[in-house]
Amino acid sequence: MERSRGMRSKTRHKLRKEVRRRGLIPVTRFLQKFEIGDRVHIVIEPSVHKGQPHPIFHGKTGKIVEKRGEAYVVEVTCGEKKKKVICLPVHLRLQK
Repeated sequence: MERSRGMRSKTRHKLRKEVRRRGLIPVTRFLQKFEIGDRVHIVIEPSVHKGQPHPIFHGKTGKIVEKRGEAYVVEVTCGEKKKKVICLPVHLRLQK
């Protein structure tokens, strides 16, 4: 029988929180607002599974292209291609 290769496979270290960062997240992280054209970092919040982008995009920086419901569409360069990633604001941080 083949082993499962789900969305979170091979992410043992990538999707782990530090010991002192565990627990509830501030509500303001859920309620963040971004404008179209903002540059954001994709930093996956492991404790929130909803609206999580694929782990390939963890740590990437992109530009917000549109808003889709509660989520945002972020355009990221992956190699030579530009890809669109849909994720909730919990998994995004504004670039300073």
